[in-house]
Amino acid sequence: MLRIEDQWRKDDSRRRELMRQADVVVLCLPDDAARQAVELAPDGRFLDASTAHRVAADWVYGLPELEAEQRQRIRDARRVSNPGCYPTGFILAVRPLIESGMLLPTTPLKVNAVSGYSGGGKSLIAKYRACDSEAMRVRPYGLALRHKHVPEMHRHSLTDLAPVFVPTVGHFHQGMLVQVPLSVRELCGGDAARVREVLSERYADEAFVHVREYPVPEEALDAGFLSATERNGSNDLDLMVFGHDDQVLLVARYDNLGKGASGAAVQNLNLMLGLPEATGVHLSREPALEAS
Repeated sequence: MLRIEDQWRKDDSRRRELMRQADVVVLCLPDDAARQAVELAPDGRFLDASTAHRVAADWVYGLPELEAEQRQRIRDARRVSNPGCYPTGFILAVRPLIESGMLLPTTPLKVNAVSGYSGGGKSLIAKYRACDSEAMRVRPYGLALRHKHVPEMHRHSLTDLAPVFVPTVGHFHQGMLVQVPLSVRELCGGDAARVREVLSERYADEAFVHVREYPVPEEALDAGFLSATERNGSNDLDLMVFGHDDQVLLVARYDNLGKGASGAAVQNLNLMLGLPEATGVHLSREPALEAS
C-alpha cells in the first residue's frame, strides 16, 4: 500500500506520481474530487467509490453479480465504479425478472427503502448520535425524487423508465432494506412463487446473494416485522419475496456498509488484482431464514 506524506496531500505532482505507481487507485472522494483525481493520472487504474462514474460509458459497473460476463469485465477494466448502496439491492432484485421476460422494462417501478444513518456521511452520523428525539426515528428524504442513485438504478436494472425512489433514514447505525412492490398483473403470468424461482435460479451459484424460501416463515420475522440489520457486518445480501394472489413485494436486505459499500469494493479490488473474489470479505452466519 502506498501512502502520501502529510505535507504532500494537496500536491498534484506527488499525487500523480503515487497514482502511477499503484496497481489500483481506490478513490473515496466527493464526485468532483474523484473526477479531478482521474484527470491527474489518466493512464492509472481506478476503483471509484463515488457517484461520479457509475453511468459513464467508459467505466465498468462494479457489481460482479450483474450478469455472467461482469466479473471478467471487472478483471480486465482500467476503470471500475463501485455501486451505490440502494441501487445494489434494487438491481439484483429487478434485473433478473426483466431479463427473464416476467417483468416488462416499460413497467413503472416504485422503490421504498430504509438505511441506517451511517449512509449519510459524517454530518448525519454526528447528528443522529447526538440526538435521540422521536422525530429522528424514521425520516424520508430525497423528496424531490431526484436522488443521485436514480440514474444508476435506471441504467443497470434494464428498466425503460427511471423508478420512483423514496429513501428513508432510520435511527440505527447500519443495515438496509430495499423494497419493490408489484402487482401480479405486472408479472406477465407470474406470481410470487415464480418470482422467487427466477431469482433462485439466477443466483444459485453466487456466494454473497441468498434467495430465501417462499413463503417466508413466521419464525424468520420478529412478531411480523422484518429486521434491517440481520446481515450487518457481512457482505451477504438476502433477497426475499412476500405477497399473495394479487400483489408481490421484493425485498433486499444487506449491510449498507458491507455489500452496499466496502464489501463490494473489496470484491472488485480482488477481481482487479487477480485474487480470489472472497479474499478478506466477511460472510455472516446464516440467519434463521434458510434458503431452500
